[in-house]
Amino acid sequence: MNKDEYQKLVKKLEPKEPKLRKALVAFLVGGLVSFIGEVIATILVTTFGMEKTIAYIWLCVLTIFIASLLTALRFFDNWVSKCGCGLIIPTTGFAHSMTSSALDVKNDGLITGLGSSFFKLAGSVLLYGVISGFFFGVLGVIFYG
Repeated sequence: MNKDEYQKLVKKLEPKEPKLRKALVAFLVGGLVSFIGEVIATILVTTFGMEKTIAYIWLCVLTIFIASLLTALRFFDNWVSKCGCGLIIPTTGFAHSMTSSALDVKNDGLITGLGSSFFKLAGSVLLYGVISGFFFGVLGVIFYG
């Protein structure tokens, strides 16, 4: 059996990934997370009399805290494996990447462990976010004054 025949056999016997079901679950979970966030923001506005912008800032802080806490308690990884991008793409994914990087090296000390590895996963996201923000800002100034 040559390499091509082996690859065909492997592909034939490999279980098919339910992509449509995973996409639907991620869509529904992401929508549920957004809905819960809107409910919390509405409660902050109506109950505590906050302005909407302040309520959304507090909502962002709250979701970061909850995602970091659930990551530290080792719940978030299990939920992400079941829910997919519905939990990773929002702010919770950023908080999860920061917290999991910190937890992986917590025994190596504050400087050589935590300090050097804190942005290991999120660093590239921050880098390309800042670079693209700069370029879009320059384009905005060029085209819109």
